Amino acid sequence: MEHLLLLPGLVCDQDVWQRQIEALRDVAACTCADYGSLDSLTAMAGEALRNAPERFAVAGHSMGGRVALEIYRLAPHRVARIALLNTGYLPLAAGTAGEEERRKRGELVALAQSKGMRAMLERWLPPMIDSRRLADAMLVNSIVEMMSRKTPEIFAAQVCALLGRPDASAVLEQIHCPALLITGREDGWSGPAQHAAMTAKIARSKLVIVPDCGHMSTMERPLEVSAALREWLNPA
Repeated sequence: MEHLLLLPGLVCDQDVWQRQIEALRDVAACTCADYGSLDSLTAMAGEALRNAPERFAVAGHSMGGRVALEIYRLAPHRVARIALLNTGYLPLAAGTAGEEERRKRGELVALAQSKGMRAMLERWLPPMIDSRRLADAMLVNSIVEMMSRKTPEIFAAQVCALLGRPDASAVLEQIHCPALLITGREDGWSGPAQHAAMTAKIARSKLVIVPDCGHMSTMERPLEVSAALREWLNPA
């Protein structure tokens, strides 16, 4: 049975992957990384590698996808296959666009520090999921409960890691293991066009676009995501 290392995104934990862990338990032994209060993607990748077996498959969601690319850069010989979900590969943009991202993320950090994680999530969460699911109290509450377990200090550290993200273009071109890319059709943060560009840079890759799905694909559409991961783990 293959070992599958799961990498959560910004202020997420194992719950973001729990539906896949349960769905894939017959084909993969899953573990989920915890970044603690680390504030760089490289450090997060190093911590995950220290706790991983010698060889493994890796799947990263959102920020976790960027950590997966850092893992591949650091130890490509250890990665049997890689899955990148709702993520990106470019560094912080130069000029006005980068300054605007830094400002918006800084406002969210300040809100979390002054009023708490739940107050921050009231502003941050709605654009992350398919707008038609905003009335789905079970989905929304599960995401809020998960993210609220992280402290404002951890949120600030992980935002720092994202703002310092490296350009992973060269890493994509070096990937030679089976690669899967997944995003939601309605993901406004890291959508189909960005994932198509990433797929074009990876030789042995497949792109899956999940309909009626935003950025939180593993929780919004767990059946579709789990099915795609199963095929990636056990190709016909």
